[in-house]
Amino acid sequence: MTQRPRVVGIVAGAGSLPREIAAHVMARGDLVHIVSIAGEGDDTDLESFPLTRVGWAQIGRLLRALRNASVSELVIVGAVRRPDVASLRPDFGVITNMPAVLRILRTGGDDSILSRIVRFFESKGFKVVSPVDVMPSLRVGAGPLGQQRMTAPDRADVALGFDVVRALGPFDIGQAVVVSDGRIAAIEGAENTDAMLARLVKPPKPQHNMPTQGLSQDDATGAASTTGRRGVLVKRPKPRQEMRVDLPAIGPQTVARALEAGLRGVAVLADGAIALERDELARAADLAEMFVEGVPDHGRVPPAAVQAEYRAFAAVGKHKPSSQQSVDGIKAADALTALRPYARSEGAVIDRGHILAIACGEGHEALVSRAGRLRQWGRKSRRQPTAIAVVEVQHRDELAELLACAEANRIAGVAVLGMCVADVAPYIAQADSLGLVLLVEETDRHIKEECAR
Repeated sequence: MTQRPRVVGIVAGAGSLPREIAAHVMARGDLVHIVSIAGEGDDTDLESFPLTRVGWAQIGRLLRALRNASVSELVIVGAVRRPDVASLRPDFGVITNMPAVLRILRTGGDDSILSRIVRFFESKGFKVVSPVDVMPSLRVGAGPLGQQRMTAPDRADVALGFDVVRALGPFDIGQAVVVSDGRIAAIEGAENTDAMLARLVKPPKPQHNMPTQGLSQDDATGAASTTGRRGVLVKRPKPRQEMRVDLPAIGPQTVARALEAGLRGVAVLADGAIALERDELARAADLAEMFVEGVPDHGRVPPAAVQAEYRAFAAVGKHKPSSQQSVDGIKAADALTALRPYARSEGAVIDRGHILAIACGEGHEALVSRAGRLRQWGRKSRRQPTAIAVVEVQHRDELAELLACAEANRIAGVAVLGMCVADVAPYIAQADSLGLVLLVEETDRHIKEECAR
């Protein structure tokens, strides 16, 4: 008796991965039905497959398309942007599933959101599987994908990157980091990897009308030369990450962005990441003389755990934090403590339990400005500000500019680590006039003693 072909459903965001998986499924003799999320990129390359387009809030239409196609397995792949809730036009399926939808939107962090999405589809009778379950060749194993190889210093940077992702994993942040010569140069927050790498791109040097004849292409364009490049993009899953829908991914665009950022290479956890357009990825890496490797995690023993130091914050102005903001301040401070064995950070910005951004050498104002442009899941673009910046400042004179920057970027408040009420007193009136919550540590013993003196 001939076995009926399986029908694999693909909920597709942007990028090449939905097309790659669909072509693979069809080539092996099974069937596919793609549900493309409208507005998440050009999906014309999917039109050769059975395709339904849905909006973000058309849950009923999405479920009907999958059921009508008799989908047995479901893959959720492709890049998506966090939607503006105010712009969504829900269908009746949202209304009938409102309790589940609200639980998803209120969760906040990527890991929790994705886990709840998986549970939602499973509650509707679909088996959610990983892309590598459907297409095993996507998996990046141990070893290089091109001709270039890592050096010993590169491997040390990769090991440090793995340590940082592991340390920050419980805080649902940091799937990707950039490490250069033993220093953490960038940590991915609520933005994607490409946006993190863009922060590291240096503007081209002015040529002062110098003729380009005789210059290399790198010299003429300002791009980093091969010999001048340094640093590694490191990607690996976070601890307890939902691996079926959020595997770290690299592709030809990753190589292009890493090259623009002046990096030497890209490393991912072996068997813990996927490669998009693998052949093109290898060609791009070779052309750029950049290594791309899958690296095993040898399980280095991490430094002794640093005990959380920050137990509570106290408001020092007329604007009081919500209970959620008080909890958020502690969580962000604990994340900075977890990072301390590997890097010193100027601070982090957190909103409703989700760390949006964490700084490494960029400065307070750059951190706050960046976080102000990021949207959390389930938020309106012009919602009432609720995010808190938790910062360490070297000199209290920095607070005036920091408070102004926070207000300009719709950050609700600032929690200052390592200072007492006397230190921030000159800035309380400014925070009050800007409508900002201003917090200092409440239970750090050595600060209390210092203030008492």
